[in-house]
Amino acid sequence: MPPAPFPNRAARATFRRMAESIQITINGETRLIQTRATVADLLAVLSLDTRKVAVERNLEIVPRSAYAATALAQGDTLEIVHFIGGG
Repeated sequence: MPPAPFPNRAARATFRRMAESIQITINGETRLIQTRATVADLLAVLSLDTRKVAVERNLEIVPRSAYAATALAQGDTLEIVHFIGGG
């Protein structure tokens, strides 16, 4: 008898999560995110204020006005810079 494709519920859930995820690099750290996510989605998940960050995707600056329309893809490399005010 062949082995079951997933030995338990946790393994099945992990596989499903991985199948619905893509791997990207953010500020040098690898992360899994949901497929079809946009830059705006990512910033929301990270609890970052879109008015206080700049995002570079694959060596190109993403205009703030394009965050919601810029889809992330497998292997993307992002740099996110926070603006800090002060005096």
